[in-house]
Amino acid sequence: MTAEEAVRLPILTVGSGPTNSMRGACALAKLSDALVIDVGGTSADCGILVDGFPRESAAAIEVGGVRTNFRMPDLISIGLGGGTIVRQEGNGVKCGPDSVGYKVITEALINGGSTLTLSDISTKGGRLSGFGDASKLSGVSDEVVKQALAWVDEQIQNLSDRMKASRSTMPLIAVGGGSHLIPKKINGIAEVITPNHHAVANAFGAAIAEASGSVDRVYRYDDQGREACLDEARKLATEAAVRAGADAKHVRITAVIEVPMSYLPGQGCRVQVKAAGPLAS
Repeated sequence: MTAEEAVRLPILTVGSGPTNSMRGACALAKLSDALVIDVGGTSADCGILVDGFPRESAAAIEVGGVRTNFRMPDLISIGLGGGTIVRQEGNGVKCGPDSVGYKVITEALINGGSTLTLSDISTKGGRLSGFGDASKLSGVSDEVVKQALAWVDEQIQNLSDRMKASRSTMPLIAVGGGSHLIPKKINGIAEVITPNHHAVANAFGAAIAEASGSVDRVYRYDDQGREACLDEARKLATEAAVRAGADAKHVRITAVIEVPMSYLPGQGCRVQVKAAGPLAS
């Protein structure tokens, strides 16, 4: 969308953060169909790329308890990040749900702070290197590290299982500053890919954002015929994308959804078409 549209309808930018991360992951890993997990300082967001775009949620999304009626990516978020606080409780450990967030650069043990975080655990466990001073972790036992990493692995496994729509294996792209927490082997995942510049996948995705246009209307197939109706919807979506700033020569149809409406006469069908393309120079 244009800057003017964002100012006029700021609510439509909700969900753009994870969307940018997924688009950035697509470009950096050069994969158009994959599971994506973006791990930050506080949370991990999981979604699926389909033909290079985030799969949209089929269910209504609530934001702050308010039911919404606009497109949102199909995402699952959990409280797991590089700043997640780790505490010893008896013979076990408790990870989160609270986090030091972006303050991990000063509050984590490896950075001279006093809070044990998952970044510390990852460093001691050999998953993270070059971030802070590992010598400051001498007081953290191997058993605490083992239990915390087991919890992380379980959460990531459950997250991928919940998001996948089938039993078939698929690649997983790990992005975000906390992606070092993601294990290299996950059941049901063909390969875990951590692309170069993974920590800034979100910014990369924002930089390569495309202009898009969409059409959502009801057609009567008995009047014009199904193909004629779909062709018209594709044309209208393409024109909308060009008006939004897309290069007319490179606009493509990214989604076509047909929802039969049996309670309407004349083979009524709701048709949703989306077109997108790179910005015109």
